[in-house]
Amino acid sequence: MMGPPGSGKGTQGVQVATAHSVPHISSGAVLRAGAGPEVLSQMAAGELIDDETIAGLVWARLDEPDAAAGFVLDGFPRDVAQAGALDAFLQERGEALDAVVLLEAPREDLLQRMLARAEIEARPDDNPTTIARRLDVYETETEPLIARYAGQGVLRRVDGAGDPGEIAERLAGALNAGS
Repeated sequence: MMGPPGSGKGTQGVQVATAHSVPHISSGAVLRAGAGPEVLSQMAAGELIDDETIAGLVWARLDEPDAAAGFVLDGFPRDVAQAGALDAFLQERGEALDAVVLLEAPREDLLQRMLARAEIEARPDDNPTTIARRLDVYETETEPLIARYAGQGVLRRVDGAGDPGEIAERLAGALNAGS
């Protein structure tokens, strides 16, 4: 799952993972569970975590038994270098990505969703300054992945605006159309 912060990757990723009986692996959750206080402080400030740290935690999670039959990644890879590392990791295992879902939504919708989430979840990395920084970082670091995955034939674009149920239907249709 890829898309800007607040695009619904977590919500939709959990539903896809549940429907396919595979784990939903969020880079943020992996970091919050396995990283030290310095990394958590970086996250709260909206800073990027170095590739070695996040990749090591994601590889460890992908090596767990419940991910043997598949997985839904959420928020990783975030840039071309991480995508190359993921490709190499999967190739060593004789695997490849089946699909990459790109959830797209207008920036104003994303801001509103993340501010609402901040009120509900009280996440320290969901404040107006950090949200704007995360969206800017996404645009410069993550958007180049769109061309990469489109070129590989695995990209599935999904309109991420609107009701979560409607988005889930569009997402299921995009995945079914690509299989």
